[in-house]
Amino acid sequence: MKIDIWSDIVCPFCYIGKRHLELALEQFPHRDQVEISWRSFQLDPSAPEVTTEPSSQMLARKYGMPVEQALANQRALEQQAAGVGLEYHLETTRTGNTFDIHRVLHLANEEGLGDAAQDRFMRAHFSDNEQVNDPDVLVRLAGEVGLDETRVQQVLAGDEYADAVRADIAQAGAYGARGVPFFVLAEAVGVSGAQPIEVFTRALEQAWATANPLQMVSAADGANCEGDACAV
Repeated sequence: MKIDIWSDIVCPFCYIGKRHLELALEQFPHRDQVEISWRSFQLDPSAPEVTTEPSSQMLARKYGMPVEQALANQRALEQQAAGVGLEYHLETTRTGNTFDIHRVLHLANEEGLGDAAQDRFMRAHFSDNEQVNDPDVLVRLAGEVGLDETRVQQVLAGDEYADAVRADIAQAGAYGARGVPFFVLAEAVGVSGAQPIEVFTRALEQAWATANPLQMVSAADGANCEGDACAV
């Protein structure tokens, strides 16, 4: 069963949603038959290459709230992340345009390292406060998960996978997704947001039943009982 996940590495709910899905999969009896594919989404396609504004100020400006409220929201989200074993330092995260990161993630998907790369890039951003879209940092992080660093440099030097990134974003729009994380299970069941673990558990069960419908083999005449009618 395939699970497609639209995500942006600067989205704090995407990392939490990833972890919630992983915890649900730990209890899923068919987890060994699940294939996860990461898809691209940009929360802010117009973001500059590097943003120096503190994240709390950016949030306050974007949503029209006091900086103190933005900081309180960040602290609450850090506690939520800690509840599933994630370490966030949101006030000191350094954001920027994520388009090139998504291009490298497409390379990682092709090499079977998409999930490892997604996790490493998110941890670098939220826990280590690294400037992940800096080319040197991105190459190093990609190398840590097993990608060939020379190959990553080649991708960054050109425009490989740019069309794939745009296609992912367009597909999310076709599904009606306006934000992330967004999960599509077995091309049939959609989950929007970092839902609780039990929601993912139900979605996995529903998607598996959809992708693997029960095949009925009729009993021979007289070889079954129905109600109080039994040929014995």
